[in-house]
Amino acid sequence: MRIISGSFKGRTFRVPPGFPSRPTTDFAKEGLFNILGNQREFADMTILDLCAGTGNLTFEFISRGASQVIAVDNHTKVCRWLHKNTLQLDMQQQVTVVPSECITFLQRTHLSFDIIFADPPYDVNFHDQIIELVFQRSLLQRDGMLIIEHGKQTRLDHETNYDQTRNFGNVYFSFFSWH
Repeated sequence: MRIISGSFKGRTFRVPPGFPSRPTTDFAKEGLFNILGNQREFADMTILDLCAGTGNLTFEFISRGASQVIAVDNHTKVCRWLHKNTLQLDMQQQVTVVPSECITFLQRTHLSFDIIFADPPYDVNFHDQIIELVFQRSLLQRDGMLIIEHGKQTRLDHETNYDQTRNFGNVYFSFFSWH
């Protein structure tokens, strides 16, 4: 995988064999950041990356100027790998790796974020819980955005605070904000 833009542009990192996570494709990542880049400046943003997996998006947000990313994942192996790559990319001041289930983290945190990105496994069925917790607990800044990555089989357009869904190949991003 590679970082596609920003101060770390071109830096690459490999995912070890048997890694328990599916990385967001470069095509989908480029599409997502084109959308976000037309709407937002990343400088000084705080980001929450739920089900962070490979850290693909965590590292991209930092490269583009985000001041802080909290990367949450429930797999110990993933968290160790994320921490190792954070050190190799010299991002340890901006990235905090938290080993936790994403729902548990949302239930316990008292922080609020400019962008919350969630990429749960496509076959799970707790997308609605993520949306509900983010807005009920005011974990998103008033002008913030929640983005959920999902597969074609998942429809979120009926959920509260839904804005739009965009797809890039087999990857779908649904966007939510305060209304």
